[in-house]
Amino acid sequence: MTTALSEPVQRVRAGWITLLFLANLGLWLAIYAPIQVLLPQQAELLDAANKELVFGIVTGAGGVVALVVNPLAGLLSDRTTSRFGRRHPWTISGAVVGAVGLVVLALAGNVVVMVLGWCLVQVGLNAMLATLISAIPDRVPVDQRAQTGGFVGISQMFGTVLGAVLVTSIVTGLVAGYLACAVVVLLGGVVFVLFTPDTVLPKELVRKTKLDLWISPREHPAFAWMWGCHFMVNLGNALGTFYLLFFLKDAVKREDPEGSLLILMAGYGIALVIGALVAGKLSDTSGRRKPYVLVAAAFMAAAALVLVIWPTWIASLIAGPLLGAGFGIYWAVALALLTQLLPAAADRAKDLGVVNIANSLPQVFAPLVAPGILAGLGYAGLFGASALATVIAGFLLTRIKSAI
Repeated sequence: MTTALSEPVQRVRAGWITLLFLANLGLWLAIYAPIQVLLPQQAELLDAANKELVFGIVTGAGGVVALVVNPLAGLLSDRTTSRFGRRHPWTISGAVVGAVGLVVLALAGNVVVMVLGWCLVQVGLNAMLATLISAIPDRVPVDQRAQTGGFVGISQMFGTVLGAVLVTSIVTGLVAGYLACAVVVLLGGVVFVLFTPDTVLPKELVRKTKLDLWISPREHPAFAWMWGCHFMVNLGNALGTFYLLFFLKDAVKREDPEGSLLILMAGYGIALVIGALVAGKLSDTSGRRKPYVLVAAAFMAAAALVLVIWPTWIASLIAGPLLGAGFGIYWAVALALLTQLLPAAADRAKDLGVVNIANSLPQVFAPLVAPGILAGLGYAGLFGASALATVIAGFLLTRIKSAI
């Protein structure tokens, strides 16, 4: 069997992990800076009276595109036999298409062009995401995957924070903000592709199968249970974080809710980094995955329950680091576990693309159900739902019979 489909055994160096981290950092920055700052500003500029509706249409269309493109791009990269490798052509093409979409957004003078631009961004960056994530099972041995996954999780958190800083403090204005994001994501993609290896897949080893995104739960039950666990964890996190600003303003009655949210984000981020690095190291050393994921689920459920029982500023200061530590532990170890449960080496990127649906779908689902929960049960109900989703995630994990 060619090395393109073999389980990697040689440990990757710190330089490779750093380049993967930077490429992911650029990708998440280019996604979250628009979502947090630029797209809302542009929606208000184009139609102030209907800014919420415009923002919802733009992000909703992009979310649908992301759900389709991620596994499809992964599937196509699994069958790519380019002399430049099977992942790198998609990584760099995705970065270019994403950057073009950001330029379209910078020039958009109406909502239709804005939707087109954001959909292009989602096409490019989800193709890039599919191949960057698949680099872990492609290149990283099992006993190093949780540590590497921890850095991938940290890159998402840093991308969120640095993206907001970039487009609010370093550059100003919509055009400059979008162009800065385009430059960052291009640089990350180009440097990763130029300075890391990518194995060529011989044409005779390309699977002669139809382009099928379906993974049978009957044939691969462990993967199906872990997919469900991943979905519920991300749903719990979305329910627990999407309305934090309004919670601080309306329930906790903070005079400066935005500043208070930044304090919580700082505690969350520090705990996430520590949790990811420590759990990644311990999990790789022991070879165990499931116990750490269960601990992560317990931390995240506890964070939500603290706010159910004690909806105060002090409780928020406790819940923020608890949630961050839990999510950091989860991202490090769950990604490693998922790569060990992939059905086939020939379909790594496609199958991880299916996993990424479990990341994206809660971002669409949570805003649909949260208003109803808030209307009927208030913030106690919302945080209770967050805790319940995370507990269900832990239960689904126990259904995996593997001793990992």
